[in-house]
Amino acid sequence: MQEIHFSLIIPVYNRPDEARELLESLCKQTDTDFEVVIVEDGSTERCDEAIKPYFEKLNLKYFFKQNEGPGLTRNYGAKLASGNFFIFFDSDCLIPERYIEIARKAQKENYLDCFGGPDRSHPSFTPVQKAISYSMTAFLTTGGIRGGAKKMDKFHPRSFNMGISKEAFERTGGYSSMRFGEDLDMSLRIASLGLKTGLIRDAFVYHKRRTDFRKFFKQVHNSGIARINLYKRHPQSLKLVHFIPAGFVFYCIFSIITLLFGLWWFAALLLLYFIMIFLDALRLEKNIGVAFLSVEAATVQHFGYGTGFIKAFWRRLILGQEEFHSFKKNFYK
Repeated sequence: MQEIHFSLIIPVYNRPDEARELLESLCKQTDTDFEVVIVEDGSTERCDEAIKPYFEKLNLKYFFKQNEGPGLTRNYGAKLASGNFFIFFDSDCLIPERYIEIARKAQKENYLDCFGGPDRSHPSFTPVQKAISYSMTAFLTTGGIRGGAKKMDKFHPRSFNMGISKEAFERTGGYSSMRFGEDLDMSLRIASLGLKTGLIRDAFVYHKRRTDFRKFFKQVHNSGIARINLYKRHPQSLKLVHFIPAGFVFYCIFSIITLLFGLWWFAALLLLYFIMIFLDALRLEKNIGVAFLSVEAATVQHFGYGTGFIKAFWRRLILGQEEFHSFKKNFYK
């Protein structure tokens, strides 16, 4: 196996402070043999001034391009990277100081064409961010499909924390133009090529998530839409587990209707589920405020994803409409 030279590729859109914080975390790496490629995706609030001090601290490259979405922006960075192994991070991540060391060691011991790592909550995150992080990673919600579980059908790396060899990347043709779900589309194409993929459990990142529940709803609503868009591209990708949030939406509506007729036990089961989330979040976060917020975060996650899934199911599978996503003009607001 040839020596690995990592290129860390980070698309950025209107997040200068987060880009600076990510680079600050990279300055603390125990293994410093890597380059960083920042690609600004047509931001109106650019990060070039915020990251200027890091050109002296890191092997850093910065590029600005017109807005095309995260997938095509990663492709742009890959073309300009000099390494033979790419690692993609989202700009709202903080990277633990041993990440590169762990990834390199794992690759030497068991080489993977493509790997992914989990995400965790950082102590500096706000209570809402911690609650959203819980909801996105917990077994009681949908966390098992994001890299925290040992196996969920077949592991598919996500682009907030994903490594892939240059050779494998070129074989896939790179990311598609999908605005949402582009990382799963990529992972599914990687799997179809028979490339060796896996989870490096200790190569985790701290993922900040959205800063409020309105932004979180928009994110997961588009994820629900993307699931049907992905099904149209990859019919084998749709599993029974993906219907759960939609089922949650219908169950909540049904529970409210039955309450009007004096049937309370449907709502009681829903309350029991919320209590389980509260107790589990309290066990993990050791904070009662975050535990209460985790119940709200899980509800927003299920409703956001579920309504997006239902909308896309109706428009794409029943009405036969073309691929779409929501909140085009105000996704980050």
